[in-house]
Amino acid sequence: MAAGYADILKAPHAARLLAGTLVGRLPNATAHIAIVLFTRAEGGSYTLAGALAAVYGLATAVGQPLLGRAVDLYGQPRVQLPSAVVSALGMALLASSGTGSLPVAYLAVTVAGLFTPPLEGGLRALWPSVLGREDRVHRAYAMDAVAQEIMFTLGPLLVTLLVAIWSPAAALLVINAIGVVGALSVVLSKPSRTWRSAPREAHWLGALRSPGLLALLGAFFFVGLALGSITVAGVAYADDQGREAVYGWLMAALGLGALIGGLLYGARQWAGEPERRLRIITALLALGYLPLVLTPGVAAMTALSALAGVFLAPAIACAFIVVDRHAPRGTVTEAFSWLVTTFGVGAAVGTAVAGPAVEIGGTAWSFAVAGAGGFAALLVLTATQKVLAAPARTGAPAGPETRPGAGTSENDRNGAAQPGFSSGREA
Repeated sequence: MAAGYADILKAPHAARLLAGTLVGRLPNATAHIAIVLFTRAEGGSYTLAGALAAVYGLATAVGQPLLGRAVDLYGQPRVQLPSAVVSALGMALLASSGTGSLPVAYLAVTVAGLFTPPLEGGLRALWPSVLGREDRVHRAYAMDAVAQEIMFTLGPLLVTLLVAIWSPAAALLVINAIGVVGALSVVLSKPSRTWRSAPREAHWLGALRSPGLLALLGAFFFVGLALGSITVAGVAYADDQGREAVYGWLMAALGLGALIGGLLYGARQWAGEPERRLRIITALLALGYLPLVLTPGVAAMTALSALAGVFLAPAIACAFIVVDRHAPRGTVTEAFSWLVTTFGVGAAVGTAVAGPAVEIGGTAWSFAVAGAGGFAALLVLTATQKVLAAPARTGAPAGPETRPGAGTSENDRNGAAQPGFSSGREA
């Protein structure tokens, strides 16, 4: 397992790109908690804190596919770094002006969210030119999913540490400054500077003209809904237990399960069509959510939370492969960004649905929302399996620059094709 990931990280530029992307995405991973802590420190209500965080999330959902399309059209450095700087300036405006003027506060979080750089989609677009062989790219997707779990675990801890030793305003400034440094590290690398998207057909729908991609996005809306509902259900469970710390244990266990699942998934090569494999993983993910409705004691509930997380990272990693196969030529960054957006919107809806579920039927009902979301995702994948069985084709000769949605580097354009890639289908 470790040897496989080590092989990827030994590839030129791979470790730098992964680390830079994770650091660059730190502001996005921590924005919600940072905004809430800052707003409360300014004397704002929880309602205002939640509203500002929600506006930030919605603005990010709008901005990601738009910026992803811009990356495909104009390259990574021209989009990623300027957007990271503008996003950081938006948060700096919030930190400096506070919440005294609500229009300014809402403007600040809107700018910060709208210009969040699409580093996540950009990294996945770079992997083929950096790693060459298809099996290594697929393993990198799994490693990427695992690394996200680490970031979303450590990021909030960093924010709370900065708040404790400095101030909430300083936490906003420092986190976003770190994010700009991460984006800078990525765009100054040779793979990012030389990467170009494959030629694309002009179409106002962009990546969304792919029926297979639309089917996947529909499924992952419900996966996001399931995960979002668990965050609210976990709070309700902790309240039932009368111990706030229980919520942290449940979320940590969920992340640990995803970490273990991602490591195991990426430790081997998988044969067969990824679309079929994704249906199986999604079915297991949905089944893993069901025992949570039992709401047993804290120790058992923590173990069930870990089990519920096991198939999350594999589902995300497998979805990356499916996106790559179905993205229309020249839209790979935009397609990955749409997946991020859809997942995030689903999570937001999940949090909204789980709240009333608690009020109506108690904690068990809110956990039932997660199970329902998982099975709805499976239903979408099953109903659209014929659409997903026909990945996008370019009709061009084999090579990394002719794979569906793939980009090219300077070496690719000069004829130095990377070995090991065919039409984008698994061996």
